Amino acid sequence: MNEKLKEKTREALTSVLPITGIVLLLSVTLVPMEIGTLALFLTGAVLLIIGMGFFQLGAEMAMTPLGQGVGKRLMKKKNLLIIVAVCFLMGAIITISEPDLQVLADQVASIPNQVLIYTVAVGVGIFTAIAALRILFRISLSKLLICLYVLLFILSAFTPSDFIAVAFDSGGVTTGPMTVPFIMALGVGLSAARSDKDGTSDSFGLVALCSVGPIMMVMLLGIFYHPSDAVYTPVEVTEVITTQDVAKEFVLYLPHYAREVLQSMLPIIGVFILFQILTRNYHKRQILRMAVGFAYTIFGLILFLTGVNVGFTPVGNLLGSNLTQGNMKWLLLPMGMVVGYYIVKAEPAVQVLNDQVEELTGGMISHRMMNIALSGGVACAVTLAMVRVLTGISIYWIIIPGYLLALILSRIVPNVFVGIAFDSGGVASGPMTSTFLLPLAMGACTALGGNVVTDAFGIVALVALAPLIAIQIMGLIYARRERAASIPREMMEETDDDIVVEIEEE
Repeated sequence: MNEKLKEKTREALTSVLPITGIVLLLSVTLVPMEIGTLALFLTGAVLLIIGMGFFQLGAEMAMTPLGQGVGKRLMKKKNLLIIVAVCFLMGAIITISEPDLQVLADQVASIPNQVLIYTVAVGVGIFTAIAALRILFRISLSKLLICLYVLLFILSAFTPSDFIAVAFDSGGVTTGPMTVPFIMALGVGLSAARSDKDGTSDSFGLVALCSVGPIMMVMLLGIFYHPSDAVYTPVEVTEVITTQDVAKEFVLYLPHYAREVLQSMLPIIGVFILFQILTRNYHKRQILRMAVGFAYTIFGLILFLTGVNVGFTPVGNLLGSNLTQGNMKWLLLPMGMVVGYYIVKAEPAVQVLNDQVEELTGGMISHRMMNIALSGGVACAVTLAMVRVLTGISIYWIIIPGYLLALILSRIVPNVFVGIAFDSGGVASGPMTSTFLLPLAMGACTALGGNVVTDAFGIVALVALAPLIAIQIMGLIYARRERAASIPREMMEETDDDIVVEIEEE
């Protein structure tokens, strides 16, 4: 097996394994499951691991070089209209194929899947163009984010309350394993043409801005679409008896998801072919490598969606429903905390981010410190989400203070940490959040007789919010340590100057 594929599969295994272990432990203690149901879940977990391995490797081989190539070529053109048009088109097309978004769309009963997906895609396209303009015109990320979030909360006042949580969740799932590699590579390509000292730090922040667009667009959709008219249908686990029944269930749905994946990937492949014809940017070896990357992406995405929708998500829903029986409902809080801690700890993209911050700060903010901060932040976020499920409190009581704190911090921490923090929100709310935590919350909410749209949705948004605060606090610690380290140096320099003066006087 390809060494890189082994590495990506191991990363996927560490992401899925903690959740699988927790479910197995609960199934033999507090929430007994039928053997057939457990077999569906384990088979779904295996497909999820293999699919994520192929998908992440494929995205790295194809999406990253495509994003960097497009970014560099756009800067060479120096035509503002072309830059805006291409960034919009690429942002929208990449988003359509985002697996996390497709998983969320399957779970939102309010509107048809394609309507939600294309609405979110337009939002990402618009804000990809805005993010490119920010790099070109050197606009402060902090000031731009403050303006956008003020506008966002004004718009939310006119949005039906039943749709607020769904809108915020859409921002979290959009920046997933397909979109993030391309958008970050696009940012690197655009900022590479700048020779000023802020060029590197300005390459961060694209993911943050691309998370705002879907929230705004889905809020506008909620205003005109009247989502409260729809009725949520609980997910049902298919009854299976033998292992052959389990295999048949997955094989039955495989062609459906294969068709969906091919439809979403063909536009991206078309853009790649057109880009190569017009620019001759890649040589034959690169073209072959990217073609293999696209094949890996398609294969992995098919396995991922099949495993999620047939085996993983229904069991998460069932588990949430059963945990609310009797006095066990309060177990949702400690369970949410444990799952939240391990989900972010095992997310491969988060570990890459932690390494980058450790390198950037010269070891002052270590990988271990980042892990503790992020894991603790997301654990608290998931616990708060479960409190919402149990009590029905509005997401505004958490989202507004959270974003206010994040935006205030953005004005006092080093600029590079602002970009990293807001980008990391999309990184932390990875595949496991939308495939397991959201169904778990939905199942619990349904069993308690709550409103799924207002009380269960929003968990992805809270997971995406936690790193904004945690990483900026790390930025404050870094700035304080850097100032403390500079004081002795200044004192030494002053002492050296005094000695020189004394020698000269003598």
